[in-house]
Amino acid sequence: MIAVDTNVVVRLLTRDDEQQYNASVKLFQTPEIFIPDTVILETEWVLRFAYGFQPDEICAALRKLFGLPNVQLTNGNLMAKVLQWHENGLDFADALHLATSQMCAQMYTFDRKFAAQAQTLTDCSVKLP
Repeated sequence: MIAVDTNVVVRLLTRDDEQQYNASVKLFQTPEIFIPDTVILETEWVLRFAYGFQPDEICAALRKLFGLPNVQLTNGNLMAKVLQWHENGLDFADALHLATSQMCAQMYTFDRKFAAQAQTLTDCSVKLP
């Protein structure tokens, strides 16, 4: 199994550099590829800020990527939840933070919007300190 960095994933999804895109395609022909959660988080940020992708476009691209039979994630069910929450308006990073905090009773934030949006999503309640 190999792991890939954000720039490999971004080249694959955007095809903005033909040579790097082709190298990325070749890497993704490897029998097993691991994409770390941190790479997914950074990929969302790059697609949003550097390429102007909207949440639905980001989620569609990531779902397609995660659906490849050779792609391994830390937790595919967790990432599916993150994508669903993001499509429904939650910031991607906040969705990932909340999804990975499910073993906790509460999550504290100073972000009022996050706390309000997360109220009905999970048993881990998001609260202001």
